[in-house]
Amino acid sequence: MKIKNFAMLAGVAGMLAACGGSTIVEPADLNEQRVFFAFNSSEISDEARDNLLGQSLYMKNHADTKIQIAGNCDERGSTEYNLALGARRANAAKAVLVDDGIDASRISTISYGKERPLVKGTGEEVWKWNRNATTTVK
Repeated sequence: MKIKNFAMLAGVAGMLAACGGSTIVEPADLNEQRVFFAFNSSEISDEARDNLLGQSLYMKNHADTKIQIAGNCDERGSTEYNLALGARRANAAKAVLVDDGIDASRISTISYGKERPLVKGTGEEVWKWNRNATTTVK
């Protein structure tokens, strides 16, 4: 009977995964963890939230860890606009961690705007990688 129940639970878990249920995974390391954003947005997507909740889990399991989240943008727009957008992205990522119970004093933010592209070049295939918030351990 117990094996039958286990098999049923495994089947339900598989169906949930197939339906796109969220997956929270603690990363092995927080350095260079990135969440990505839509054009001209600082809204946290479901995928980004799952990534950040995994980062939160890491921080809960490593209480001495402090991080910096850097907001980045693609090359379009003025320097001033992109610095402000990068700050909104970094702060949006920080808010997810704080809302999940991480002490805000463990997280600093910075904006690099469009000054530190992850990928050089132009066009959406490049720009989508440069619209991110990057976590590093301090």
